[in-house]
Amino acid sequence: MRILIADDSIVSRHLLDATLRKWGYEVAVACDGLEAWEILQRPDAPKIAILDWMMPGMTGPDVCRLVRAAEKEKELYTYIVLLTSKSQREDLIEGMESGADDYLTKPFDQHELKVRLRPGTRIIELQQELISAREELRDQATKDFLTRIWNRSSILDILKLELVRSAREKRPVGVLLADLDHFKHINDTYGHFAGDAVLREFVRRMSGATRPYDSIGRYGGEEFLMVLPGADEAATQKQAERMREALACEPMSFNEESSLVTCSFGATAVIPVPGTTEEALIRVADDALYRAKRAGRNRVEFVALEESAAKQ
Repeated sequence: MRILIADDSIVSRHLLDATLRKWGYEVAVACDGLEAWEILQRPDAPKIAILDWMMPGMTGPDVCRLVRAAEKEKELYTYIVLLTSKSQREDLIEGMESGADDYLTKPFDQHELKVRLRPGTRIIELQQELISAREELRDQATKDFLTRIWNRSSILDILKLELVRSAREKRPVGVLLADLDHFKHINDTYGHFAGDAVLREFVRRMSGATRPYDSIGRYGGEEFLMVLPGADEAATQKQAERMREALACEPMSFNEESSLVTCSFGATAVIPVPGTTEEALIRVADDALYRAKRAGRNRVEFVALEESAAKQ
């Protein structure tokens, strides 16, 4: 764990630096309050800071106040210990009210410093565990458990947001609905573990064939929804064909077997107007997918929104 030392006294800095490194901490050093504040604003800022009260440019309590104000937006926490020669009760109250977690009087005792750092270390470790747990829960809520791509609700949310943005910017958006051909046969012949392996390999190949800003989600079973920002009719068909070829180019291996797995794609693209719904585009893509299935599978079919609306 990294600790920031901010002190204008070179003797105090060197003593703290040597002590903390002896205990296994990484140390960042600042010579005044302004440098300390600059370091604490960095993305990789130390999570514990030992700040001298009186420093040029900015005092320790001043740095505390700025750190606490910034933390309200970042949802992060820095454990701060004030190092001071002040011993009056009023001074200590002022330091704690500025946002410091603890204080240590000069000249500091090494054993006391070690004890004072323990709760800070525990707090930072607990915070990191909570952040990791929150991110894991968020991942579970938005990603498909098997394939680790967006789940149905998340990819629909992405499509909805993209339609709003595309309507505002007058830019096209492409939508693909992909369905693995004869997937039931794979499950029935080779087992569901083989089916799961096929789904994961399909996602791996599709992810390698998409643009960085495209989104892919599991729509249901062996069906997948792709959102292609900025893609007009030609770009959408080209992208769908690239993805189809990425799957059909070589067999998949599972259960010590090898089999060619193909996929059918239904495609549509539109420059959305306000009120264009994700349901409408998905219905059109589904019509196109049905055409691809009827035409023999392992192919891309495109249907325009206007064409679909004219037939209804």
